[in-house]
Amino acid sequence: MSDENGRVFREAWIAGVSKYYPGEPKPGYIAPWDETPDWERASAAAVYQQVHDFIVATDGSTTKLTREQKGRFVALCWIGQIFKHFEAPKPAYVADWDAMPSWQRETDSDIFERIEQEVTTRTP
Repeated sequence: MSDENGRVFREAWIAGVSKYYPGEPKPGYIAPWDETPDWERASAAAVYQQVHDFIVATDGSTTKLTREQKGRFVALCWIGQIFKHFEAPKPAYVADWDAMPSWQRETDSDIFERIEQEVTTRTP
């Protein structure tokens, strides 16, 4: 998995947290790539790839999805990574969409749209 793709995911996450998080975000939420734990960097790259592949497999028709559908996809892919890396994660780490805070839902939707923009504007 590409380090570059993971960085794109992380940059989109930090941008979303900075935009939507109420108050001062936890330092780990906005830590730069080089200070992000290995499992989280691997997860960012994996989820980027899953979103990328979904967009490619639909020939870019993901642009027709709602913002919520896009965010839900990112959230579910991320939850899969949490289960991969943690045997017994905190319930908040694997919360379903409706139980997630709105700032996180908005951030996940932004992440999808950032990846979608990259994939759909690339020349073949």
